[in-house]
Amino acid sequence: MQDAAADLRRKLDLLVSGMTGLRHDGRFDEPNLDGTAGDYISFESWEWPQGVGLYGLIRLWQFTGREDLRHLIEDWYSAHLVAGLPSLNVNTTAPMLGLSVLWQETKDPRWQGPLDDWANRVMRELGRTEEGAFEHHVSDKINHHELWDDTLYMVALFLASYGQASGRQELVDEAARQFLVHTRYLADRKTGLWFHGWTFDGRHNFAEARWARGNAWITAGMLDLFDLAEMPEPVKAFLLGVLAAQVDALLPLQAPSGAWRTLLDDPSSYEEISATAGIGYGLLKGYRLGLGTPAWRTAGMKAVEAVLKNIDDTGTVLNVSYGTRMGHDLQFYKDIPIQPTGYGQALSILCLSEALRHVDAEEQAA
Repeated sequence: MQDAAADLRRKLDLLVSGMTGLRHDGRFDEPNLDGTAGDYISFESWEWPQGVGLYGLIRLWQFTGREDLRHLIEDWYSAHLVAGLPSLNVNTTAPMLGLSVLWQETKDPRWQGPLDDWANRVMRELGRTEEGAFEHHVSDKINHHELWDDTLYMVALFLASYGQASGRQELVDEAARQFLVHTRYLADRKTGLWFHGWTFDGRHNFAEARWARGNAWITAGMLDLFDLAEMPEPVKAFLLGVLAAQVDALLPLQAPSGAWRTLLDDPSSYEEISATAGIGYGLLKGYRLGLGTPAWRTAGMKAVEAVLKNIDDTGTVLNVSYGTRMGHDLQFYKDIPIQPTGYGQALSILCLSEALRHVDAEEQAA
């Protein structure tokens, strides 16, 4: 057991190095709508992969108390605030989640002004669909009338976190509303899994892709939502039922390796590690919080094994699919290239940190 804990700690150290060492190599050229160059890989860029990455680092800092992580995180935010933030959209909101958790922990006055300003602009300026859900507008594309499950992780968790920390109940209420409306249109009533997206133009779920990382945003995000803010009891009870239905569908689809495939219900699609890490994290956390059965823990620990096997000697997480747009056929998802990313690193950090909690608890109980 001690060997297992020590191995997890070594891998977590490696994952941090792997994240901060990510660099854009020119493989993907995706210019933003404002003419700036898009960079969804390098740690230095203010975008959604880096935002998820920072959240993983902050959670690791909270768990370990490592001051080097706190300095790394604070220096990153400070440099970006001095340089000026990019245009507001769903994906550029993602780094605000980590900043909110950081401010809640430290109450450093440097962060509250930017957090207030960004939250106000989200509420006032982000595009909305019918029924008030946030349209999935991103830096290089406007997706009118579309709901994506990514939006909940990139925007709703920030509103929940900052609303709770600052006493702004309207932000927490908005986060709850977003989860409810997205559930209405993205949760598949037949299987319990989630579709990647929905459009009000034609009212359909595009390719009806039960996409693994999208489902991971839900499994991980819903558990974190309950951590980040106090949900009204009927909302929490409803969402827990949705989560249990999703997990019931996920468990039989786990591959013998412990991974899930990029199309969850397509055995011919490749095993994808960022989704595996996110789902594994949610399962382990849900079990630890008393919300799931022992089967959740068993599957979560199997996912940990798959993640560990996909971390190379530099701390880079392998077999992570690149940022995925909305697919209009299922082959689109199977063709997404493999690329190390900040969210691959971060979801693995969250997964291994949660596993370490379980291992430490077993060690203390022995």
